[in-house]
Amino acid sequence: MSIRSTGGGVNDVTRFLSTGGGLGSPTSNATPFSAASQADWAAKRLVWVPSEKHGFESASIREERGDEVEVELTDSQRKLTLSREEVQRMNPPRFSKVEDMADLTCLNEASVLHNLRERYYSGLIYTYSGLFCVVVNPYKNLPIYTESIVEMYRGKKRHEMPPHIYAISEAAYRSMLQDREDQSILCTGESGAGKTENTKKVIQYLAHVASSHKGGTSGKNKEPVQMDGSRSLTRGSTLVNKSLQYGELERQLLQANPILEAFGNAKTVKNDNSSRFGKFIRINFDVAGYIVGANIETYLLEKSRAIRQAKDERTFHIFYQMLCGASEETRADLLLGSADEYRFLTRGSVPVPGQSDSENFTQTMDSMGIMGFTPEESVSMLKVISAVLQFGNISFMKEKNHDQASMPDNTAAQKLCHLLGINVLEFTRAILTPRIKVGREYVQKAQTKEQADFAIEALAKATYERLFRWLVHRINRALDRRQRQGASFIGILDIAGFEIFQLNSFEQLCINYTNEKLQQLFNHTMFILEQEEYQREGIEWNFIDFGLDLQPCIDLIERPAHPPGVLALLDEECWFPRATDRTFVEKLSAEQSKHPKFFKSKQPRGEADFSIIHYAGKVDYKADDWLVKNMDPLNDNVASLLHQSSDHFVSELWKEDIQTLPRVYFFDSYATLQTNGSDMDRIVGLDQVSSGESSGPVTFGAGLKTKKGMFRTVGQLYKESLTKLMATLRNTNPNFLRCIIPNHEKRAGKLDPHLVLDQLRCNGVLEGIRICRQGFPNRIPFQEFRQRYEILTPNAIPRTFMDGKQASELMIRALELDPNLFRVGQSKVFFRAGVLAHLEEERDLKITDTIIHFQSAARGFLARKAFLKKQQQLSALRVMQRNCYAYLKLRNWQWWRLFTKVKPLLQVTRQDEEIQARESALLKASEKLSKVEQEYIDLDKKHAQVNEYCSVLLPVVEEYMMSLTAYYLDMSCSVSL
Repeated sequence: MSIRSTGGGVNDVTRFLSTGGGLGSPTSNATPFSAASQADWAAKRLVWVPSEKHGFESASIREERGDEVEVELTDSQRKLTLSREEVQRMNPPRFSKVEDMADLTCLNEASVLHNLRERYYSGLIYTYSGLFCVVVNPYKNLPIYTESIVEMYRGKKRHEMPPHIYAISEAAYRSMLQDREDQSILCTGESGAGKTENTKKVIQYLAHVASSHKGGTSGKNKEPVQMDGSRSLTRGSTLVNKSLQYGELERQLLQANPILEAFGNAKTVKNDNSSRFGKFIRINFDVAGYIVGANIETYLLEKSRAIRQAKDERTFHIFYQMLCGASEETRADLLLGSADEYRFLTRGSVPVPGQSDSENFTQTMDSMGIMGFTPEESVSMLKVISAVLQFGNISFMKEKNHDQASMPDNTAAQKLCHLLGINVLEFTRAILTPRIKVGREYVQKAQTKEQADFAIEALAKATYERLFRWLVHRINRALDRRQRQGASFIGILDIAGFEIFQLNSFEQLCINYTNEKLQQLFNHTMFILEQEEYQREGIEWNFIDFGLDLQPCIDLIERPAHPPGVLALLDEECWFPRATDRTFVEKLSAEQSKHPKFFKSKQPRGEADFSIIHYAGKVDYKADDWLVKNMDPLNDNVASLLHQSSDHFVSELWKEDIQTLPRVYFFDSYATLQTNGSDMDRIVGLDQVSSGESSGPVTFGAGLKTKKGMFRTVGQLYKESLTKLMATLRNTNPNFLRCIIPNHEKRAGKLDPHLVLDQLRCNGVLEGIRICRQGFPNRIPFQEFRQRYEILTPNAIPRTFMDGKQASELMIRALELDPNLFRVGQSKVFFRAGVLAHLEEERDLKITDTIIHFQSAARGFLARKAFLKKQQQLSALRVMQRNCYAYLKLRNWQWWRLFTKVKPLLQVTRQDEEIQARESALLKASEKLSKVEQEYIDLDKKHAQVNEYCSVLLPVVEEYMMSLTAYYLDMSCSVSL
């Protein structure tokens, strides 16, 4: 998910959170909610109908005939006849771009897809769906991860802010502090959907708000700072933003991701930086809410990518970084060549657009330095990576007279043994003629070319896997802060989502098994929350734990006996030397033939072997190479050599106590070599491990044994790991994030509806909606219910004051709703799915009738006013016509002509009268002026007299005041004496 800042102020940034910035899709025809759209929805009875191109199209119902409905498509006006089951109701326009899809009154696939699509085209990539937060990868830079945005979400409740990964993180953090309950955030989705990027956003948010470093920024910078340092689709920057001040632990926590990405991520067709492993990051906090440590557990490493890649794909990034970024001195020490010289780099040098492997190598080494890796450790890791490449350059030939393999050129073997610190002759002997057990004795047995190639590839994969496990262990040791005991933790799970391919193998079974368990956790959590909500509101409801719906499928996979499940039967077959994938399928079909979730394939050989009905749909499985993948065989002769290596680091990778660490359970994406006989079983040491005996002083894999006489398969180890993970998650308060990939072209503004629907189904979003429909998904507070729907019951509520609950009950009684369709709680009314849509239709009809009456009255008033005006105009026209008619009749009459000529002369006699009147007015004005002038002269004289009197009286007053002052002074002196 591309998330780098594009600049702009806080106002420019925050508008993306509520209104969106728009991804500019030409197919988007979203219209904002308006009264016109509401009326259009009510008048046309709009519904959704299936569409091959758009997933679903809007249409209006024209006619209903029994089980069939005739509709007219909105865009093309084409008419169709469909069954009622194919038609899905459309939500009223007021639910357009709703932030929580659980609020939709019509909960169906079409409405969910439409809401996500319209929000996505508006740049709103985050959407709630009940407990889920659904995020669609925008493939575009959105400035919604700045430090100012972090401060906006800090301390806010989920419903107070628009949907965002920061809202999920804040809710988990505050719940941990307030309730003292451990939290978990579960991120699932397809490759390229944005799981890793959102995981990094969670870590960055927690590192910012829970940092114990006192010198951190306060979030009031003048310019927004992007909270990115991740290597997203555009990889290559460090996780620590230079403008943010973190403590040492927080810096190391943020730097763990680039290291894991270098060693565990790769370029795929779908994603330039795809995580090829799952991880559970546990961040520990003290009682004050500060980060005090962290721990990382990894799952499902695709280690086969180290030896083989598909077209347009790469192996793990660290291989290319090392080849491009290592100095000449380092290249000489590591015996490095170019990418085209290595057979395990199937596609040679495949560049990532916009990235520099050389720069990324420098940044990876810097991150390792911040994590506390010593230079010796870094060089030793690079030696092992170079050795993995050298494994692929070892070639074998088949000798002419028999099937025995030989190594004509041991140059690659010499380089490999130099890097790993083992003897080349002993290594060659261990590969070509390993010691095997025959009865009670050990003999050397020559290997065929196919067996030698298989052993080399298995050792290369195992070496890289052990290096990855060691790396995770080393990171955990750096993040461990035992001197500060953690009180609570937040766990972030980043793991692959449900997968349904045309043919699915062992790795898909395990991934789908994991997602069945995670979906069961979600269903159970939803059941608990629904139960608490109904109990809090005092609502009676027959509770159904929907987590139990998934139990039959889980039992089919994991049940140990009576009857045994898929994994148990697979482990059982691994004990038999002559067992094959065919015998496993036959035994599975015989044991589980009556199971409701199991189907034996009736397709011809070469297609699926069996099918399992998961919650996301029917999945066809092909059982090729399942026994080999489950046993994960290795040449124990070479393993013993590696354990005794002169290189301390290599010896550490292969020693016993390393095997006791939390294991990275892995699955290969490519078919491994098929073996028809039992020789392969013997040479890989299964006889030895199963008997608990040793072929030498050091026994490879001893740490994997729980007790004598038992070896552990990949299925067993993975099942135990998943059991522990689920136990951890069940003891936390889970938060669910579902990541969606909109298209496979990595294009912004394009959304493939069928692809999104498949992911919604696989991610459990539609399953969650199915659960919602069983209860009362639509809840509305009393006040809002009364305010919005009182128009439907105008006389039901008295005009005096009334409690909201009583008013709502009176309204519902007046509406005559079926008692099974609603429940009245303590603060809100609960409705079944679709009831609010029905009320909205009734409300729209009522408002439409009211508006029609208002419009008719207004139009009548305006019409009457216009009619009166027309009448007056008509009367005026008649007067004008009458006058014109009279004029036309008189204009040629002689007496009329005489009258028109004499009439102007009659005004001459009136001029003398007008002159006399004006002279009289002028005389009156002159008299008034002279009178005013005389009054002014008199007033001026009086003013002069007053001034003269004042000048005479002023000295007298001053003399009197002086004498009066002297008198008071004399009086005061006499009193004092």
